[in-house]
Amino acid sequence: MASVFLYHVVGDLTVGKPELVEFPETETVESAIRVIGESAEGSIPIWKRRSHVGVMENSEMRRQRFVGILNSLDIVAFLARDACLVDQEKAMKTPVSEVVVPNNSLLREVDPATRLIDALEMMKHGLKRLLVPKSVVWKGMSKRFSILYNGKWLKNLDASSSSTNLAPNANRPSSSSTPSSRNKFCCLSREDVIRFVIGCLGALAPLPLSSISSLGAISPNYYSIEASFPAIQVTQKLPQDPSAVAVVESTPDGQYKIIGEISACKLWKCDYLAAAWALANLSAGQFVMGVEDNVTSRSLPHFSVNSAGENNMANGGASTRQRKFSSRSIGFFSNPASPSFGASRSMYRGRSAPLTCKVTSSLAAVMAQMLSHRATHVWVTEADSEDILVGVVGYADILAAVIKQPAPVIPSTTPSGEGYATEIQN
Repeated sequence: MASVFLYHVVGDLTVGKPELVEFPETETVESAIRVIGESAEGSIPIWKRRSHVGVMENSEMRRQRFVGILNSLDIVAFLARDACLVDQEKAMKTPVSEVVVPNNSLLREVDPATRLIDALEMMKHGLKRLLVPKSVVWKGMSKRFSILYNGKWLKNLDASSSSTNLAPNANRPSSSSTPSSRNKFCCLSREDVIRFVIGCLGALAPLPLSSISSLGAISPNYYSIEASFPAIQVTQKLPQDPSAVAVVESTPDGQYKIIGEISACKLWKCDYLAAAWALANLSAGQFVMGVEDNVTSRSLPHFSVNSAGENNMANGGASTRQRKFSSRSIGFFSNPASPSFGASRSMYRGRSAPLTCKVTSSLAAVMAQMLSHRATHVWVTEADSEDILVGVVGYADILAAVIKQPAPVIPSTTPSGEGYATEIQN
């Protein structure tokens, strides 16, 4: 394990991060779509409103108010319900509390003096956000030997205990400040951590140049759906980490060729209502590859939109024009017709093309792919094929890989994560 993780603390990553603005669960889906589109991570934490404004909250009170994380796939799946398609205006005014998947274990409050290695361990096991107090006292400087206090090793954080009680030592960098600053926080995502890690590749050598296969960073546990199946089947059980479903075609030898994906990343800045209609009415292959040459125009609806391409309901009835539904309505580009969706993938390049790498790709290359495309994952194919799917690499897999190097023996009470594999069946 590189010393960079032992000698840096979470506070080092908060420099320049904006103050957290809570998005309450009483806000509408329409508001959530706008905020998600403007967010840096493509998803937003959802909170319950404070019951007593002005009363100082502790860490446990904030954790109880946190509901979960809402992303674009959750919203499109909700809007694709029959009742929502019948009355889209009512659906857009629905409180997000009816859409978000409750899971308050995805966020934890930590002290700025928390070691970076402890943050990586927590995120490796599923944590998606770190809530860090913003203090006028904290200067964003790590304690050079932060793993030692009074000559004793710090233990990793217990998953069931408050991470603010790292070590009751007066020499520890403190985030305590004036009362007015104690309720100000910033939120760190796994992408923030990966961006920090990619800036320290020299300290991690030779690990960054190792293949993801040799590092065991490829997860065989992913969600998939056959291209010929109805796309709406992805809503039966929405994947959470990563929030993505591979659209595949079976080969005669029992393998799967990836032709696209239905994911929060791809739907981040889409036309949500158009995507919801497509999810409810098209096959998975049609959804990701384009439908203009595969579906007759008589079967496609017309959407009323303004000149900026936004849905009229979200713009207070501005001047509109009629537009036929197509893959461009979602934000994808159309694909030439072919008897097989996968047959023309070599000819197709557009926003719906899945982000892929090979089993021989280096860890550094995959990290760069994810960050440059603002993706939460990369699909992995065989070394001698661009299409044959073997697994996926997500944030958690990368974090697990970068902390695999030999390290000083430090007691750990963090529970092991459990994998899962699910294929959506017809």
